[in-house]
Amino acid sequence: MRRTSRSSGITKAGVALAALALSVTACGKTSTEKEPADKASTSASSDSGYKGKGLGLAYDIGGKGDQSFNDAAYSGLEKVKAELKIGAEDVEPNDGETDADKEQRLTQLAREGYNPVIGVGFVYANAMKAVAPKFPDTTFGIIDDATVEGPNVAALVFAEEQGSYLAGVAAAKASKSGVVGFVGGVEIPLIKKFEAGFKQGVTDTDPKVKVTSRYLTQPPNFDGFSKPDLGKAAAEGMIDAKADVVYHAAGLAGQGVIEAAAANKKWAIGVDSDQYNQAALAKYKDYILTSMTKDVGGAVFSLTKSVVDGKPITGVQRFDLKSGGVGLADSNPKYKELTEVVAEVEKASNAVKDGSITVKDK
Repeated sequence: MRRTSRSSGITKAGVALAALALSVTACGKTSTEKEPADKASTSASSDSGYKGKGLGLAYDIGGKGDQSFNDAAYSGLEKVKAELKIGAEDVEPNDGETDADKEQRLTQLAREGYNPVIGVGFVYANAMKAVAPKFPDTTFGIIDDATVEGPNVAALVFAEEQGSYLAGVAAAKASKSGVVGFVGGVEIPLIKKFEAGFKQGVTDTDPKVKVTSRYLTQPPNFDGFSKPDLGKAAAEGMIDAKADVVYHAAGLAGQGVIEAAAANKKWAIGVDSDQYNQAALAKYKDYILTSMTKDVGGAVFSLTKSVVDGKPITGVQRFDLKSGGVGLADSNPKYKELTEVVAEVEKASNAVKDGSITVKDK
């Protein structure tokens, strides 16, 4: 995502998002195609001793094409293939799958020789706890969950509350009605972090601005991350109640939020990826004020590079605003024209980075 402030710092490794690749899958719905793994592996192993088949990436609910969280991870896979010259296999989730299905997916990737094997999302926690100990020579990564521990596991977590704080600042400054909205996909602790940061950002900027919040589903129903119609209905209700800026943390369901905002000529704030630049959302882009982004692609690349270099990252790796792991996009020219919004966001960003502002995560 193009952020107000984004350095290349990811804990212990450099990060970025890049271009060009296609992949395939196992134990789930298939993606499109992959480079020949033998050729790719040879390219890396000749210099570093890396003998793996490449990166194995298992997607979260909603799958690739969500224009958000999973697509951010896919951008890391693209960079891995383009820059590290190794193979890659990405695996789609199935509707209504169980932890056993996820275990099978991770197991197959590890057995086939992919290294690292990365689960995109906290939904892989139980499966990874079961599978990682069985493959001690494979490095596993899990995004958005710090509870999975092991000598061969990296937990890649983000300070979503900090990026969401900046989204709250932007919403408060951009609102003319004095009402803004937050749409969470599923009411779980992770998404509550987004809400907490957003609300604090709004209140710190203008305590007179009202924040309305709505969660699309409650666990164990995770449709709130995959059903755009739910997001659209929630956003329409908020807009009817005078909200003129709506921020979502709802994955694929967030596309419905953006659609509703555009249809009513209100601002939407995207999440995870820079949604202004997502091709599938192009017809709504003029109403995507900004996006709170997480450098998930950078984390995927960073972990993979550490494995290829023979120095695998393990343990909890936290990506925050100061390191460039989260931030706020400025791709929309209309956002840049709102000079008071931009100035206030920049001021808030600096204050979070230097510790003057502590953002709550609940």
